[in-house]
Amino acid sequence: MTNKANSLSHTKWVCKYHIVFTPKYRRKIIYNQYKESIRDIIKQLCAYKGVEIIEGHLMPDHIHMLVSIPPKISVSSFMGYLKDKSALMIAGKHRQIISEKRT
Repeated sequence: MTNKANSLSHTKWVCKYHIVFTPKYRRKIIYNQYKESIRDIIKQLCAYKGVEIIEGHLMPDHIHMLVSIPPKISVSSFMGYLKDKSALMIAGKHRQIISEKRT
């Protein structure tokens, strides 16, 4: 784990958060089939926001992440962004997920 202090123009900060979130229906088959794809999407979205993933685990029905979020971004707004965009990107990349849900 990194203990370095990051800096903005007038501050030095170390903000680490342990986040656990679950998909809406906890369908384990989705995470087993698309684990690598979901990991890449989450990494990409974190890079867009300047969030560093220190540690992360994709479990069959939930996701654990230890992240370093800059103080200019609130944790709740980041999680809203992450869950919203990742759901759209996963649905766009794997259309069969949506058709499985409807049947």
